[in-house]
Amino acid sequence: MPLGPAINTAGAEDSPFITPDGDTLYFWFTPDVSVPANKQLFDGVTGIWVSRRTRGVWAKAERVLLQAPGKLALDGAPTVRDNALWFVSAREGYEGIHHFVARRKGDRWVDWEHAGDRLCREFQVGELHIAKDGTMYCHSSRPGGRGGLDIWSLRKEAGEWQPPVNVTALNTDGDEGWPFVSEDGREFWFLRNHEGSPALFRSKRAGSSWSKPELIVSRFAGEPTLDRAGNLYFVHHYYRDSKMIEADIYFAPRIRR
Repeated sequence: MPLGPAINTAGAEDSPFITPDGDTLYFWFTPDVSVPANKQLFDGVTGIWVSRRTRGVWAKAERVLLQAPGKLALDGAPTVRDNALWFVSAREGYEGIHHFVARRKGDRWVDWEHAGDRLCREFQVGELHIAKDGTMYCHSSRPGGRGGLDIWSLRKEAGEWQPPVNVTALNTDGDEGWPFVSEDGREFWFLRNHEGSPALFRSKRAGSSWSKPELIVSRFAGEPTLDRAGNLYFVHHYYRDSKMIEADIYFAPRIRR
């Protein structure tokens, strides 16, 4: 089911991230998907937004400001782990798109800093997720994969991210990406094309590896994120004449049996 008007609008809501407690939702928003990125940079609206839920009701979303006043930035792809907000940004002083990290101070995100050239340039890290055990998962078309976009894992040693390792159990010669590992570490969710459209697949922990992925949500579904209870949030894209015209965030509650 789609989330309510506090979050979804006639514009595009994309790249959702739900916190483990299920009460804070980050996402990317732009009012018009037909506007190119170089113009979105100046609209004062496009970027990362957040909504908080109180007693089951989502509050009106607010923009998350991650740039100094008067300076330009186009931020997106938010993901949170502990007191760190990871995001990608095209901004003044940097060429292309880079990963950044902000730190929580009360209810604000401050002290944002560049995550380092190694992730972007050397490792070619795409959109990422930090699992509870500290492992970074990302998609990338870097050399050494099985084809197209693959899912990779990275771990830190002595404070430095080590070279990516291909998660071979999940990858094919097509595209796999937008990874998310459940808070208990038992489920791996990601996007893969199915019958001509993006769809959500899930793999379960099988010893030290992952089981064969199974299709969960088909037809223009993407970017899965789950709360601690296993409830699923994802983006649903709407197309007309092969062009995306809107995107909304959907919710699917987990039913325990």
